[in-house]
Amino acid sequence: MTTNANLKALTEAGVSIWLDDLSRQRISSGNLAQLITDQAVVGVTSNPTIFANALSNAADYADKVKDLAARGASVDDTIRELTTADVRDAADIFRDVYDQTGGVDGRVSLEVDPRLAHDTDKTVAEAIDLWKAVDRPNLMVKIPATVAGLPAITKVIAEGISVNVTLIFSVERYKAVMDAYLAGLEQAKGGGHDLASIESVASFFVSRVDTEIDKRLDAMQEGHPLRGQAAIANARLAYAAYQEVFSSERWKALQAEGARAQRPLWASTGVKDKSYSDTRYVDELAAPNTVNTMPESTLQATADHADVRGDLVSGTAEASQKVFDDLAAAGIDLDDVFKHLETDGVDKFEKSWSELLDTVAAQLEQAK
Repeated sequence: MTTNANLKALTEAGVSIWLDDLSRQRISSGNLAQLITDQAVVGVTSNPTIFANALSNAADYADKVKDLAARGASVDDTIRELTTADVRDAADIFRDVYDQTGGVDGRVSLEVDPRLAHDTDKTVAEAIDLWKAVDRPNLMVKIPATVAGLPAITKVIAEGISVNVTLIFSVERYKAVMDAYLAGLEQAKGGGHDLASIESVASFFVSRVDTEIDKRLDAMQEGHPLRGQAAIANARLAYAAYQEVFSSERWKALQAEGARAQRPLWASTGVKDKSYSDTRYVDELAAPNTVNTMPESTLQATADHADVRGDLVSGTAEASQKVFDDLAAAGIDLDDVFKHLETDGVDKFEKSWSELLDTVAAQLEQAK
């Protein structure tokens, strides 16, 4: 385990550090294994944008693409083959972490096709297909927290599959996600699944909330006093909701059957506004039983100069709610903010998927 004082302090505060990136290059170079040893990384998340970037480096995938082209594989099949191979190999690299932590960490996440974000049944079918294709117990299938995604989460958990719920922006939607998870566990129990084998995280997006709300505040007043307060307050309110749900009688009944709590995962923790500290979404959101998935630049910044002061989240609900009351009083339409962020989030991943399709189509054509 790492000797870095900042990363050690973060893990001691109860935070699991996951890397928000994956590529064939990271796997084959030994970089991923090194991050486990040197940087306290205990998991990996991927998304359509990450794979679009990874597969644009054609040399890393050339042999495999050539083989698939010779077999007449379609673009969709090629993407499935390449991404599941990367995730499978990453899962094998993290297998020791998975075993040592009793299945809590050592997880690698793979997202369903973002074009299915508003189709419950197709999302469920795709999640089951990905689970079978990767065939590793430490996989997490990522499902977006759209309205159509919520029943899909329940159905996939009911199948005994571990799920990373992504694109959560509001506390209201997060509560619906936790409800979907508990319903899934109840159905999984009814179906005879071992609840202890099911792990889930809820990916609550952070920096994008500040980016959007700050933009609206700037339009009202330059240097508005509420700038930069929304994202951390939002995440802290989410944590309060997590504490409430996972101390309820409904949860305790499932816990007695071996179920595991669905941990909050802080996503989008790279700081977009250069006037803010580049580790603020790490320092200010340290709390027990959380995950922080970081781009490598944030991971390195954390190792270098983070200011980890233990749990800064528990007991902050009242102060955090005041931030939201003040934002509403200032004229920020919070419902509109969260609706915009979800729509934009799905759109961005769809665009990345289109880029991925184009990239792989070109690579297949060249290989022929």
